[in-house]
Amino acid sequence: MSRKKAFALRISAPVLEAMQAWADDELRSLNAQIEYVLRQALVKEGRLKITRPAVVETPEPSTPENH
Repeated sequence: MSRKKAFALRISAPVLEAMQAWADDELRSLNAQIEYVLRQALVKEGRLKITRPAVVETPEPSTPENH
């Protein structure tokens, strides 16, 4: 997991309120919502490549039916 850095952000009250309402709708913290929106914009503009972790498949439990 990448290391997180603290960053002070100056933002207008109306934008902050709108982001908070959106975060509430998405059941995210305000910080997580801001990071999500920024990441999506960066990916859309080709400025950030998303690397997804490898999917690890879990085997099905052993049952008499699949033996």
